[in-house]
Amino acid sequence: MSIQRGDIIGHEQHLHELTQDLTNGNVAHAYLFAGPRHVGKFTVAKWFSQELLTHGLSPEDARAAVHQAERLIHRDLLILDQLWMEEVSEDLEVLARSTNVPQQHRMKARAKTNMISVEDVRALQRRLAEVVSSPFRCCLIRSVERMQDEAANALLKILEEPPEGVVFLLTTESLSSLLPTLISRSRVLRFTRVPYRQLKPLLEDVDEQDAQFILHVAQGAPGVVERLRDSDALRKERQQYNRALSFWNATSFAERIKGIEPLEKKSEEADQFLLHLALALRNRSPLPVKETRHLVRLLRGLKTNAQRNLLLQQFVLSVTGGS
Repeated sequence: MSIQRGDIIGHEQHLHELTQDLTNGNVAHAYLFAGPRHVGKFTVAKWFSQELLTHGLSPEDARAAVHQAERLIHRDLLILDQLWMEEVSEDLEVLARSTNVPQQHRMKARAKTNMISVEDVRALQRRLAEVVSSPFRCCLIRSVERMQDEAANALLKILEEPPEGVVFLLTTESLSSLLPTLISRSRVLRFTRVPYRQLKPLLEDVDEQDAQFILHVAQGAPGVVERLRDSDALRKERQQYNRALSFWNATSFAERIKGIEPLEKKSEEADQFLLHLALALRNRSPLPVKETRHLVRLLRGLKTNAQRNLLLQQFVLSVTGGS
């Protein structure tokens, strides 16, 4: 987890503001980093937690603290990231690399979703009750929009009377889905996509054609660039993009309904395929207005609880021969 400021791509203004907060003794009890996926919100949160945990320590003690934080065994660093889910993410060794809040309650309840429950917050709260041994105690929660209503209210109660010395570092991709009171009790930093010119140095040793494709897919997200530097990941991404191209090039309902199979179940793969559908369509000239309108309608529909298969059939009918 050791992260140097120079390792972070973009977000210089946020890094400066956070450094000033620490230097001036103006650290807030809660920060909320809001912005698109993979732009670096959680990376900045980890970096700032490292700065907080080592503040005022001798070089030797600071190195020890960073080493403990890297292994997620620092007693004053709490991270709620990946969650135990039955038949999805059950490997405790893998989970321990990203989350150090106890998850036995999830195993006992045979949790099946990635939603943060009130029991998750209570497990966090029990850890917060322990004695602080550092200048600060840091509590990182990724994607707080995952919180169920009861969990969000429980977190809000903690923020209303925060434990002394605790700094909450929260991230979200959907600021509008959070409780207004949760937002008002946090210092909000809005993260935006990183300009291409700052991402290009990450791809200096990558083939020019691959680099252009990666930048096109990344859409200003450094996390995506880093992921696609792996050749296997890049190959799979190209396969998805080519499948999206094939969908738009197809002319029959049968071809298109088969081509859209990755969207049948809600998943990260489905979200990524939706991105490729949009990118492939955007590359057409002139931009197809009708298809764009129907794709936007599909995107909105998939965010609701409507039946996915019905939405997909209506979408394919519309773009194949319809209105």
